[in-house]
Amino acid sequence: MKTIALKEQLNRYFMFAVLIFSFLFTTANSNAQTTAAQIKNVVLVHGAFADGSGWKGLYQVLTKKGYNVTIVQNPLSSLEDDVRVTNLALDKQDGPTILVGHSWGGTVITEAGNHPKVAALVYVAALQPDNEETSVQWLMTAPPAPENGVLSPDDKGVVYYDKAKFHAGFAGDISKEDADFMYASQGAFYAKGFGTPITKAAWRNKPSYGIVATEDKSISPEIERAMYKRSNTKITEIKGSHVVFISQPEAVAKVIIAASKK
Repeated sequence: MKTIALKEQLNRYFMFAVLIFSFLFTTANSNAQTTAAQIKNVVLVHGAFADGSGWKGLYQVLTKKGYNVTIVQNPLSSLEDDVRVTNLALDKQDGPTILVGHSWGGTVITEAGNHPKVAALVYVAALQPDNEETSVQWLMTAPPAPENGVLSPDDKGVVYYDKAKFHAGFAGDISKEDADFMYASQGAFYAKGFGTPITKAAWRNKPSYGIVATEDKSISPEIERAMYKRSNTKITEIKGSHVVFISQPEAVAKVIIAASKK
């Protein structure tokens, strides 16, 4: 009888152990899934010669996947002003946020990325200066493509993109109709922004992801690779023009989603 009772007791202990293990495994797995998808906020920062409307396709991809997306409208009047409006957008986020910058927007997020809500940075064919470096320093490290249409500043210090070169030089892999709209909606970018140094590069302390647009005619892919390698940024190469986020929104979204799961 004692042997039978002992066996029953051992069986009960065994079943109890199985239940505890199952509970712990399920809880751990659930926590892992929650952690993997915990960052749902994305803030998008456009660059020079553009405005926030260019993010529409990427916005649609990300929102359909459950992300809360905010699009910054940079005044483009100075680095300080663009950082200020980006920080305002970050202030409104309800938790950890992925901060994404395109082109000149990369310089902006390099400074604004120090905001405490920023969990990771994503550079899309973007500039990525270090402390005390300026954007123009990097733009001068490789010869411009023949298609590049950045004009000299006008008498007000504003830089525009040559209309005759905008499609081929800025947005070569989207339709001429869409490129014409982008040209018509570009902001007035003040050249002094290119010459303003970074004071604290956020990529030194935040996980960073960089997209090299391999067909870029506005920022040489060579420059993009050099910046990202220098900073140990995780690099993804995507075949596309300077506006790869418009022509390849799904591919760009994958990089942002990967950043949100780290």
